[in-house]
Amino acid sequence: MKFVVKLGGAALEDAQILKTCAKAIAQLAADGHAVAVVHGGGVQLTKLLAQMGKKSEFVAGLRVTDAETRDAALMVLGGRVNKSLVAALGQQGQEAVGLTGGDGHVFRARKKKTTPDLGFVGEIAATDPKWLQAIWTMGAIPVISSIALGFDGEYYNINADEMASACAIATSADALVFLTDVPGVKGADGNVLRWLSLKDIPAMERAAVISGGMLPKLNACKEALTHGVKRVRILPAECAAVLPDLISSRVNDGTEVIAA
Repeated sequence: MKFVVKLGGAALEDAQILKTCAKAIAQLAADGHAVAVVHGGGVQLTKLLAQMGKKSEFVAGLRVTDAETRDAALMVLGGRVNKSLVAALGQQGQEAVGLTGGDGHVFRARKKKTTPDLGFVGEIAATDPKWLQAIWTMGAIPVISSIALGFDGEYYNINADEMASACAIATSADALVFLTDVPGVKGADGNVLRWLSLKDIPAMERAAVISGGMLPKLNACKEALTHGVKRVRILPAECAAVLPDLISSRVNDGTEVIAA
């Protein structure tokens, strides 16, 4: 089977959680599955920008990205965060190849049209997974940072959830798993929903039950499910050890997003 696993939040900040995630991902590969990892790094980027004296601004969960912020994102996501994930997988005996979405033109971007304008924030316009396939053929895991190259020659900051969804669609993945720093999607009563149908999301959004960073995540879930990805799950990163069990066992952690 093909898995796309998206990492973000605490999974990239906490050494023990990162180790747990890397071990689970390496086990998936050891079990014979093709695994691609897509990651963000918003917390780390916000920290660097603060050190630079820049305040981070968000609109509907998306970062306002001027040229300086974009360059910082390229440095943080394509550099330290990406290589930390490659190292974590290496510690588990799993070979990994780190790249940005722009390398090999795996992902091409166009500027996202929004009001207000978000600057160098992009959306995926085209994909070519041949380099991911090549990395899988060599027995390694591609680790992709959420930066893509536009047709105009500019790098664009891509929401990592959107990148993960695009990766799952491009590779015809069987499953897309978001490892997050939240327990799952919460309903109006504050309890985690074990199952969430796409048809219920608009009403929850209107009632502000879901908001902020969860909005692009659920939009990414919808894109994946409506374009052939069979399973989509939002799973707390601290529970990543159950990843290899998703295929054969009932897993109670997180939220399974379903098309029906």
